[in-house]
Amino acid sequence: MKRIHLSPRLQMVADMVPRGEQDIGLVDVGTDHAYLPAWLLQNQTEDRRFAHMIATDLRKGPLDRAVQTAREAGCNGIDFRLCDGLEGVSRDEADVIVIAGMGGETIVHILEGTAWVKWSEGDQITKKTLILQPMSSMPELRAWLQVSGFCIGEERLSQEGDALYTALLVRAGEMSPLTPAELWAGRNTDHPLRGIWLDRWISRTRRAVDGMAQARDVAPISRRQKLEEVLSGVTDMKKEWERWQK
Repeated sequence: MKRIHLSPRLQMVADMVPRGEQDIGLVDVGTDHAYLPAWLLQNQTEDRRFAHMIATDLRKGPLDRAVQTAREAGCNGIDFRLCDGLEGVSRDEADVIVIAGMGGETIVHILEGTAWVKWSEGDQITKKTLILQPMSSMPELRAWLQVSGFCIGEERLSQEGDALYTALLVRAGEMSPLTPAELWAGRNTDHPLRGIWLDRWISRTRRAVDGMAQARDVAPISRRQKLEEVLSGVTDMKKEWERWQK
C-alpha cells in the first residue's frame, strides 16, 4: 500500500477538516489526483472518522488519475463522480465540502449553483462546513461570502517554495463586515507567515496605484481611491502584525 504525502498547501486544507466528529460525509470538489481524500482515509482517528468520501471532477482524465491514486493507496471507500462542481452530490451526502486549488470566481460559481449548501427550513440552517482554498480572486470570493450569508470562521496560511496560499473555514451565519483591506488580505492574525502575506499584498496594491498614476488614460477616481484605501488598510495591518511579534 502506498502512503500518501501531502504538499504544505493540501496539508493545510486537511488539517482544517473538523475533529471531534465521526461518520463525516466529505466531498472533495475538483479532486484531481485524490491525494486529499486518500490521505484523510489513511489518517483517520477516533475523533475524525468518515462515513463516506466523495471525490468529484469535471474531466475524465483527472478522475481516472484519482481512481489510480486510491487503488495504489488501498482506499476503497472513495466514491468517484464525474460532474461539474457539486451537481452530482446531494445535500444529505455532504457534511464537509472542500474546494481547493481553484480560482475564487470558480468557487463562487460552484457555490451559487448549489442551493443546498446554505438552505434553510423554518429556523434551521444547514451546518455544512466549507473549506475553500482559492488560488486567485480572493477579494471577490470574500465579498460574495459576506453578502451571501456565510461566515469566515478561520483563515490559515501555508508556503511552498516562494508561493503562499490561504484556506478559509466557512459556515452559514452572520459575519461582521470586512474592510476593503480585509477583503483582499483577510482578517489579521499573528501567524508567522502573515507578515510575508501582507508584504505581498502591499506590493501588489502599490504597483496598481502607481500604474494608475502613470497611465496615459485617467483611471476612474473611485477605482484609484478604493485601491489607495486597500493599500492603507493592509499597511496598517502589517504594522499591527509587527507589534504582535515583539
